[in-house]
Amino acid sequence: MNFMSLTRRGLLFGAAGLAALLTGLPERADAQTPPGVLIVGQIAEPKSMDPAAVTAVNDFRILVNMYEGLTRYKSGTLEVEPSLATAWEISDDGTEYTFTLRDSVSFHDGSPFNAEAVKFNFDRMLDEDHPFHDTGPFPLSFFFSAIEETTAVDDTTVKFKLNAPYAPFLSNLAYPTGLMVSPDAVKKSGKDYGRNPVGTGPFKFAEWRSNEAVVVERNDDYWGEKAGTEAVVFRPITDGNTRVAEMLAGGIDMMVEVPPTSLGQFEGDDYQVAQQAGPHVWFLILNAKEGPFADKRVRQAANYAINKEAIVNDVLEGTATVAAGPTPPAFAWAYNDSLTPYPYDPDKAKALIAEAGAEGAELTFYVTEGGSGMLDPVPMGTAIQADLKAVGFDVKIETYEWNAFLGEVNPGLEGKADMAEMAWMTNDPDTLPFLALRTEAWPDKGGFNSGYYANPKVDELLEAARTETDQGKRASLYREMQTIVQEDAPWVFVANWKQNAVTSNRVENFGLEPSFLLHLQGVVKN
Repeated sequence: MNFMSLTRRGLLFGAAGLAALLTGLPERADAQTPPGVLIVGQIAEPKSMDPAAVTAVNDFRILVNMYEGLTRYKSGTLEVEPSLATAWEISDDGTEYTFTLRDSVSFHDGSPFNAEAVKFNFDRMLDEDHPFHDTGPFPLSFFFSAIEETTAVDDTTVKFKLNAPYAPFLSNLAYPTGLMVSPDAVKKSGKDYGRNPVGTGPFKFAEWRSNEAVVVERNDDYWGEKAGTEAVVFRPITDGNTRVAEMLAGGIDMMVEVPPTSLGQFEGDDYQVAQQAGPHVWFLILNAKEGPFADKRVRQAANYAINKEAIVNDVLEGTATVAAGPTPPAFAWAYNDSLTPYPYDPDKAKALIAEAGAEGAELTFYVTEGGSGMLDPVPMGTAIQADLKAVGFDVKIETYEWNAFLGEVNPGLEGKADMAEMAWMTNDPDTLPFLALRTEAWPDKGGFNSGYYANPKVDELLEAARTETDQGKRASLYREMQTIVQEDAPWVFVANWKQNAVTSNRVENFGLEPSFLLHLQGVVKN
């Protein structure tokens, strides 16, 4: 079967062809999936193929194979390296970034990638008067809100003027929101651009059949190393157990986010399981403004009281690691690896509680039924409740649907609760602490510091780190911040999630990235 001829004719298997390719036989169906074509089981139907218009990792996993940004994350890290830009200079005051662009790069539609294209991309997002601003919405455009002006100096030079020094700028350019779209394609498709994507990447768009598959094919005119497969088919399979069944039947070659309880089904020579920690922190917000947790000793006691190893191993089936502080270890350059997690020590917890006079304290604990990165929140909440009860607390759980939960937690816990579950997944060590640990981030000031933690030294370090463009100095500021925050214990630091994926033994050269993105350029499917 010539799969590429099918996609180029716009058939994408057709309904019957798709069924023929993906329906299992009594034996494993691997023989029916053609070599050179990688079939990926995704967790959901994408919302759009416009990188400026989406927020979900599910969509980004497709987009990073069709598009590129000025910068990208270095493989295996969250450190920034050149991509469509080959180099950059930063002004002494940190408010001007001048990029040298890669020469002789074209978008998939044949139009040139140049400084005017870069300017178009950022003006479209940030300028409400831009003629194609209505192709939005642009939900993550705040990543670039520091940009005052984008100037095309010449074809291969673009300059950004910022309203203030902003150290995460390079990292935000590497995030999928910063992927470069073809201006000609946007002008041609208008508001329908999200269904007709055009980038510069190693794969180019072939077809999208709603709720069935998105197909991308190898870009043979790619400026860099050519992709290792002829095509990739992304199939939306929302139910985890169904993805597992498809993988076992051979209907897909790769699946992401394997349910922890199903990992054991992929042992042996027929499969390869990959796991990778990412920039994820699962924690408990503690109300540091009022109630028992206003006392640092009681906050520390909660960290000692909860058996986080048991939660990771028994509830999460080993798909996470115990967190040591507010910064995920995926940010290797900024992570303070001298910190160790609070050990499980109920006796020490009881002693601290007694010292603070908090024996028998009643705690209200907000738990969500499910939500973004929350890692089996109800079973985890129940295990936490039991551990806190064992050291003398009287814990009452209140459970909410995700959006209702956010409506209760984000405005702050004052007068309502003593603790709440929370999880964040970020692209830079600035984002989470700046939004959720500064005094100026209290809810009544527009931030997400729902527990009202305040430490002037932490505020000072975070402000300095955000405007420090020397990465070594910036890292030192973050490491000092982590030491203070771990000691102050405004949160219970629970876990860092390890993403997972499984591939068949016909797939080679695949690895997961700390960014949680899915880069498939080097993958080979036999």
